[in-house]
Amino acid sequence: MIVIVLEIKHLAIHNKTKQIVKDVSFTIEQGQWMALVGESGSGKSITAASIGGLLPSGVTLKGGSIIFKQEGYAPILGKDISYIFQDYRSAFTPFLTIGKQFDETIRTHSKLAKKDRTAAIFQALKAVNLPNERVYKSYASQLSGGQLQRAAIALALVMKPALIIADEPTTALDSVSAAEVLQLLHKLKEATGCAILFITHDLRHVRKYADRAAIMLAGEIVEENSIESLFHAPRHFYTKKLFNAIPSLQKTPDRLLDMQKKVLI
Repeated sequence: MIVIVLEIKHLAIHNKTKQIVKDVSFTIEQGQWMALVGESGSGKSITAASIGGLLPSGVTLKGGSIIFKQEGYAPILGKDISYIFQDYRSAFTPFLTIGKQFDETIRTHSKLAKKDRTAAIFQALKAVNLPNERVYKSYASQLSGGQLQRAAIALALVMKPALIIADEPTTALDSVSAAEVLQLLHKLKEATGCAILFITHDLRHVRKYADRAAIMLAGEIVEENSIESLFHAPRHFYTKKLFNAIPSLQKTPDRLLDMQKKVLI
């Protein structure tokens, strides 16, 4: 049985001077990894922000609907829907320990006793391969970038949300840390059954992890399909151009080839 976690219908978002998202529609199924792909400024992050009511000042939702679990729209941010942001450092205040911030999240959304909250925090940190007791007592400044991003994933998952919105979560990480974070996110999705909306411009990650993708251009979705169909038979000219821009290890770029010839000479 297919369960629709999120359904976006004819979304329209404006700022003070223009329309920045135009008639955007898509659905995300339970357990599905959905990618929203496009260049900077295409409207990906604004679309994602609108789902949780996080639109910046001066930007407003002008039309369309956001339907959560086919029951209208009344999710609780942090419980039913969680975000993992590109700026993972801002997910934690520098003045409280990581454990204290986890505890506040759980207390806000549950009636668990202190002992049970601590056990849940330790379990979440262990799930993302962090030394739970040490990280629990640490401040954000005492952790590396990769550790902080994994802690942010643990915080997003600690309340077992139905939907995680990952807004370019690996942009500020090196390639090794980025791969580890995405592999971890994939593993946790499989274990919990949550859905993921993955905002990115990196087609390598889309191809490896996503089940489905929507391509955005100038505030509109120009193509949406399964990953296999998109990569093997793209229809829209913009999708084709994006895929043609992916560097190939089989075909050496002309400029690099010229440099190699000069070195050999």
